[in-house]
Amino acid sequence: MPATYANILISGALAGLIYGLSALGLSVIFGVVRIVNFAHGEMMVGAMFLTTLMVNALGLDPLLCLPVVAAVLFVFGYLLQRFLIERVAHLPDHMQFLLMAALATTLTAAWLMIFGPETRGVRLSYGYDSYEVGPLILDKTRVFAAAAALVVAGLLFAFFRWSATGKAIRACGDNHTGALVVGLDVRKLYALTFGIGAMCLGAAGAIMVMLIDTQPYLGPQYTLLAFVIVILGGLGSMAGAMLGGLVIGFSEALAGVLFQPSLKSAFSFALLIVILLVRPQGLLGKRA
Repeated sequence: MPATYANILISGALAGLIYGLSALGLSVIFGVVRIVNFAHGEMMVGAMFLTTLMVNALGLDPLLCLPVVAAVLFVFGYLLQRFLIERVAHLPDHMQFLLMAALATTLTAAWLMIFGPETRGVRLSYGYDSYEVGPLILDKTRVFAAAAALVVAGLLFAFFRWSATGKAIRACGDNHTGALVVGLDVRKLYALTFGIGAMCLGAAGAIMVMLIDTQPYLGPQYTLLAFVIVILGGLGSMAGAMLGGLVIGFSEALAGVLFQPSLKSAFSFALLIVILLVRPQGLLGKRA
């Protein structure tokens, strides 16, 4: 029995790392640009479709497609911020929300027109393989996917921690006026930030196709999941996004065994309510 629950928790942790990477893009964008990306899930679905096309057409592993898909999403996010979102940044919040919701609807319609309503998936040569570590059985696909998510998240943390551009972006997020005073090109840095957030979605989408099939209507589900994770971990906290992903991964894994698989989402929302009652700023968020 202990081995069973250990396997469940490890499976939840591996899934949680992937969830955390997808939510990291939302957290980065909100933490700096202060825009709530309601098209988050739809952008990730686009990355999933692009990865599926590359895998099926070229016979590549999804992890080999990851750099290309991440680069495509970076360019998309950069141009989106520079030529669309920047034009409405001065408008009230509800106008920005409407714009991003309209973008989400447009992207869903685009995926439906381009790829059709049917589900698409990839076949992996190691899809049914696993590692045995004592009493633990680790799904090989989940291990590879979680390791890739951890590497991407680690590179992102290193970029923001040690690179000059990363420090400049953090400065913009901390004090917009101060960044302007010291001569930083805030417009360019905001566009880079949105591009980096979209790049996280590209990486997460490339990884996610290893676990689930892709269809055009997945977007709202993953947008909502990312919101739960980001709020749980603390708005604007990158470490909080990864921690929130792990917490949701654990909660879904346990709920699927202790209750019913259909109650996983309800269990995650209940956990969110409890944590926010105890700590309103989230697990790693700063108290206002």
